[in-house]
Amino acid sequence: MGDLRVAMDIGGTFTDVVVYDEGTGGYRAGKASTTPQDLTRGVVTALESVVGPGDEVGFLVHGTTQGLNALLQRTGARVLLLASADAADTYHIARGPRERLYDLHYRKPEPLVPLRDVVAVGGRLDAAGAEIEPLDEDAVRRAAARFRAEGFTALAVGYLFSHVNPAHELRTRELLVQELGEDLTVSLSHEAANEWREYERTSSAVLEAYIGPVVQRYLTGLTGTLTRRKATAGAPLHVMQSSGGVISAETARRRPLQTLLSGPVGGTMGGVALARTLRRPNLVCVDMGGTSFDVSLVVDGAPDVAAEARLEGLPVLMSVVDIHTIGAGGGSVAYTEAGGLRVGPRSAGADPGPVCYGRGGTEPTVTDANLVLGRLDGAGFAGGRLPLDADRAEGALGALGERLGLSARAMAEGVCDVANAKMAQAIRTITVSRGIEPNRFSLVAFGGAGPMHSVFLARELGIGEVIVPRFPGALSAWGMLQTEIRRDFAEPYLSLDADLDGADLAARLTRAAERALRSLDSEGVPADRRRARAFVDIRYAAQEYTLTVPLTSPEEPAGADFPRVVAERFAAQHRERYGHANPGAPIEFTTLRVTALGDLGRAAPEPLAAASDPAFPVRHRPVVFGGAPERTAVVARADLRAGHAFAGPAVVTEPTATTVVPPGHRVTVDAFGSLVVHGEAA
Repeated sequence: MGDLRVAMDIGGTFTDVVVYDEGTGGYRAGKASTTPQDLTRGVVTALESVVGPGDEVGFLVHGTTQGLNALLQRTGARVLLLASADAADTYHIARGPRERLYDLHYRKPEPLVPLRDVVAVGGRLDAAGAEIEPLDEDAVRRAAARFRAEGFTALAVGYLFSHVNPAHELRTRELLVQELGEDLTVSLSHEAANEWREYERTSSAVLEAYIGPVVQRYLTGLTGTLTRRKATAGAPLHVMQSSGGVISAETARRRPLQTLLSGPVGGTMGGVALARTLRRPNLVCVDMGGTSFDVSLVVDGAPDVAAEARLEGLPVLMSVVDIHTIGAGGGSVAYTEAGGLRVGPRSAGADPGPVCYGRGGTEPTVTDANLVLGRLDGAGFAGGRLPLDADRAEGALGALGERLGLSARAMAEGVCDVANAKMAQAIRTITVSRGIEPNRFSLVAFGGAGPMHSVFLARELGIGEVIVPRFPGALSAWGMLQTEIRRDFAEPYLSLDADLDGADLAARLTRAAERALRSLDSEGVPADRRRARAFVDIRYAAQEYTLTVPLTSPEEPAGADFPRVVAERFAAQHRERYGHANPGAPIEFTTLRVTALGDLGRAAPEPLAAASDPAFPVRHRPVVFGGAPERTAVVARADLRAGHAFAGPAVVTEPTATTVVPPGHRVTVDAFGSLVVHGEAA
């Protein structure tokens, strides 16, 4: 096996690669334009920029947005859904609550499977999993015939109570494989989400079937491409999961649902590693790329992980890092609507890209605005491989400004201000709206455009410290090198605390933990590098929503004082999340969860050499702040060493990003090369 550990992250505009050399302990990063027509081409180009033909890669991990893009663009598979007779409309009935109470035009989310493509299949289990009526196997065979005749490309199966007894779903798959062959995408609801609530479980199975063929084709193609290359031929490919862990590409092909938020999660895991290295346990992580702006939290050194999520209004039951995303990136298009300025969510993407790329784009973007304000180095953008045309950008912004009576420069500042306001509101959504004060956190900025806007966002939110890590444009890729193999499992367990059998609960969790640890056999994790964590979902009796409460071990429920201890733990979590608790009220257990983790090694942080001289090379250029150009220091990040410090206004340039420091702020370089920005009064 080679000494290189490689992570690859595909964004909407750029593909980033980070390489860690285990022999030297050093890092290098590469970037290439994303190629939407064939994403593997962009991956190979970025890889070739940092991995030579003589290198040997021992570990590969990849973050992909293939499944998410298929969902957002509604370009996934045509799915045939098999559901229990007399309950086949469950997926379309969905849930009753209105998402936007006062929206007169509100419509429920459009299901991925139209009602005409739902097949009712006879056979019924009761709530305890006992068979009431045998499976109608002829109905399954008729569904297979329809699948073949009408051009469907994937199947989902969602039967009542299959999370208690999966026998009917398993037999259905056997019949479908007999009729249609092994090369078939079939998602069973108890495998996609082995939890109660039939609508959410069915929705998860449908979503996995919908994105399955797209993800499977992509991973098969990428694996083949990497295997044919000498440097990567011997390295097994791993894929980032929505949960913050990684799995083998083979597992990802079988369970494509787990890859849904694969791309954005890498940045959060990079934030977790930074929290550990820099000893700052609470971080707001902001990732601004060319297309989107992603916000996530690191709380007490751990990612904020939820047991379910809603994507495009559709529920999905799986462990997922809580990420809030809006359409605000460097490629977000600025335009006028109803006499006002709007920015995003539409993006110019990688092709044609912003006007300044000179690839045929005509609509001004956030990147064009930053270039006109002098905050971007047109000659050194993307390491000098993509020179920017400031005249084109100024012309486009000037034309937009004419509609609002503004000059090109004023228009450029207006575009940045609107984008900053949208991004600040996105941060408030996952902090203030949940009772979290953002000023208790440091803000970590990454992505190609994140450091350019980070200090403005922190000032808007009252956050006193901004951290820009090394290789900020590739932090999502770097974060993938900091995580572990992870497999998540769940099973239903309904019991009031007054009726709880602690010994039975401990036995169930212990068996689940053993199964979870065995699942790491296929991931290549040595037995001595495996561990399991146990959790229980709890709610107040007669309530709907649960919280996931961690346990010290699978055996903990066998203790005599477990009911009291877990009730106190649940009350503390409830108070932190909702601002109140009801100690002593009856609680109910609903779901058991076990997470198996496997350590395959990780990239160590690389200290930066200390400065031997407080001076470093500086040049100056005018940059616009507050409507007027100011003489601004321009510093190459490669010239900075640990201990260097300087005051704004300043611009720090590097191949993967640009950091903008407005007047009234001061920058210091820490021992690991992070730029730490404070207000002068801080």
